[in-house]
Amino acid sequence: MPLGLEMEWKSNMKESDWFLKKSCRKAADRCLDLNTCCGLTAAPSKEAELEELDISWNDFVSGTLHLFTEQMHLDSKLKVLRLSGCGLTTEDVQTLGAALEMIPALEELSLSWNSNVGGKLPQVLRTFQKGSKIQTLELVDCALTSQDGEFVGHLLPKLQRLEVFDLSINRNIGSSLDIIAQGLKSTSGLKVLKLHSCGLSPKSVRILDDAFASLDVLRTLDLSGNKELGGGFEEVPAQLALLEHLEVLDLHQCLLTAGDVESLTQIIPLLSNLQELDLSSNRKVGGSSENLLSRLRFLPALKSLLIYGCALESETFTALAEASVHLPALETLNLSWNKCVGGNLELLLQTLKLSRSLRVLRLSSCALVTEDLVLLASAMRTGHLAELQKLDLSYNNSICDTGWAIFCQNLCFLKKLTELDISLRPSSSRSCGQWFRHLLCAVTKLPVVTEIGMRRWAVPASQEGD
Repeated sequence: MPLGLEMEWKSNMKESDWFLKKSCRKAADRCLDLNTCCGLTAAPSKEAELEELDISWNDFVSGTLHLFTEQMHLDSKLKVLRLSGCGLTTEDVQTLGAALEMIPALEELSLSWNSNVGGKLPQVLRTFQKGSKIQTLELVDCALTSQDGEFVGHLLPKLQRLEVFDLSINRNIGSSLDIIAQGLKSTSGLKVLKLHSCGLSPKSVRILDDAFASLDVLRTLDLSGNKELGGGFEEVPAQLALLEHLEVLDLHQCLLTAGDVESLTQIIPLLSNLQELDLSSNRKVGGSSENLLSRLRFLPALKSLLIYGCALESETFTALAEASVHLPALETLNLSWNKCVGGNLELLLQTLKLSRSLRVLRLSSCALVTEDLVLLASAMRTGHLAELQKLDLSYNNSICDTGWAIFCQNLCFLKKLTELDISLRPSSSRSCGQWFRHLLCAVTKLPVVTEIGMRRWAVPASQEGD
């Protein structure tokens, strides 16, 4: 907050007038976005019927929430309230609990990244009654306790309209998951469920699977970052396979076992509407996923496939390459940190030729060799990667100057490229060859490029003038 404005706020104005006098509202406004303290200069108006208020990531909110809530009775039609990362104090939390009674039309509430909410959630949400209009409830990283988790479980049946529910990064709620799952059975309209890093265990999969039978319109399921979840899928979760509308499945960093992968081989191909699949950072996938990856061919709607850091072996990479030919909608492919890709990129050639929609390709730390880059340049030159916007080739130190030269000479064919990363590993450094001139020339022909990563490359003195 600018110092002059802060001083004016503290010394010259009545607290009850501060919000309206500094909130840049106009008579026709329905949305007020002060995220990261933007837009505190325009003239005020008390005539607007505010429907959306976002004051996230503003430190000045901490300890002063009452200045906002005192005005909420003027905005009884408020539908969206975002208070993420505001450093809410204990007093703010208590104030908010009372204020929510004044906004019965509320449909979205975000309190994420406010640790003082933890242990006090009943005080905040105590006014939510059966028939509540809440559709989105975000409580990411709020330091929720197991008692908060139990409260949430009992609250959910009252939230009949809930569509988006995010409890991510609350590691203590795993112990109350059985109660939460019981509550989820009453939220039949839920479309998004995020439980990233919630301290889930193998038993949690079975508990959730029982709830999935009631969540037949679920679109997004995020169980990632639960490192003790491994083994939970070994007994095939029958209800998970019936989520026919599921579009996003995120299981990255779950320490999946070979048994998990075997079960998922039976489940994932049945999710015919799946658009995004993330199995990254599960090293057991690499040695036991040949059947799973080969069966991705049954997911024609798949747009994003993230499988970085899975220690893929040559057989599993071959199976993936063969299946990817049957993924015409693929837009994002991330194979980073899989060394078997190096020297074998030719296996993906048909995919690169057939996938007209590929926009993001990440091959960081894949042990790529010069021949791989020559092949990639050929695909670029023939127009098969015309839609590519982001290309990550970083941490591939084995490519010689000839390979980089051929690549840079053909870079100009990627007219829609916005980001390119060719950085070297942190522990290394190297001088650019003559290919650097080709790179500079190509950049002048790339109309929308905004970022080129070249960390740890040194430009020779002879080329510094370029």
